[in-house]
Amino acid sequence: MSESLTDLFSAPLTFNWTLSFRCNFVCAHCYSRYEQGEELPLAELRRIVDVLAQKQVPFINFGGGEPLLRPDLYELAAYARDRGLNVSMNSNGWLLDRDAAHNLRAAGFSTVGISIDSHRAALHDDFRCRSGSFERALAALDHLRAVGIKTTMSSVISRINHQHFRDLLDLARAHGVSQVYLHNFKCSGKGFENRQELDLSPAEWRAFYLDALAVKNETHDLAISFDDPVIASLPQYPRENSLVKGSSCGKLSLHLRPNGDITPCGFIPVVVGNILRDDFDQIWFNSPVLNRMRNKTAKGKCGGCEAFEDCLGGCTARALAVGGDFDEPDPHCWK
Repeated sequence: MSESLTDLFSAPLTFNWTLSFRCNFVCAHCYSRYEQGEELPLAELRRIVDVLAQKQVPFINFGGGEPLLRPDLYELAAYARDRGLNVSMNSNGWLLDRDAAHNLRAAGFSTVGISIDSHRAALHDDFRCRSGSFERALAALDHLRAVGIKTTMSSVISRINHQHFRDLLDLARAHGVSQVYLHNFKCSGKGFENRQELDLSPAEWRAFYLDALAVKNETHDLAISFDDPVIASLPQYPRENSLVKGSSCGKLSLHLRPNGDITPCGFIPVVVGNILRDDFDQIWFNSPVLNRMRNKTAKGKCGGCEAFEDCLGGCTARALAVGGDFDEPDPHCWK
């Protein structure tokens, strides 16, 4: 790991925490549908929070699976809040009724994100493989707004919505959402299985990002965010907004599996250690896997590319899933 990164980050800024792989949906792009793992009891989860608090990790984001399937979510979140961590969550919204919203507020959640992938109910329901999920997701946003929790909206860009993302932004405005995440399509799990049907071509990704960046620059009432490092190869991308170059996985964030295993991100199923059994500093500073991700080598068409210094080969998870190696070029790259 480079000296500057070591000096700047003594621990991740965020742990994305999968409490359970269980889910009440079967989404077409899901990375974890085929994953299984032991779920830890609440006492062990509190021990994990203690480690994160000791290492001064500022943010925990609960994902899944569906985090609301864990009845002890509220108690765990409140414990993390009392230890000084900022707690957020991503949900499909199905279980987030009025009572759940009040419980999330009482537990101290700072923000809650709801996944909505189309402004058309039928398309969203089909993508999420659950009839009625669109209306339940919108209701969840309204319940959260009613109790004063800041809401975000997560939309996975794919063939069903890349030409209609403005409609998603309008939908977010209508329900008081403060920030929309236009996520890149990953190629893990069912995402790999359905890649040919749902993923865009590199040329389509370039066209989408050029359009979306122009909209972002003209939009002042709603925050629009991207999480795709390949976008850095576009001259229009504001590089000064990035804390690190390339993928943020293993640099700004890590992922926790239900049994306490640590992976670079949810889309990279490579275990680098266990947070309850292994020394965290040894993992963070010396993991061969993390250090390979932090010091990528230009391979294939990345060699000699003038954009490599900014994008560092794009999304490492996609490169691994499709090319079998961290250093392979991102298959979304249009260069």
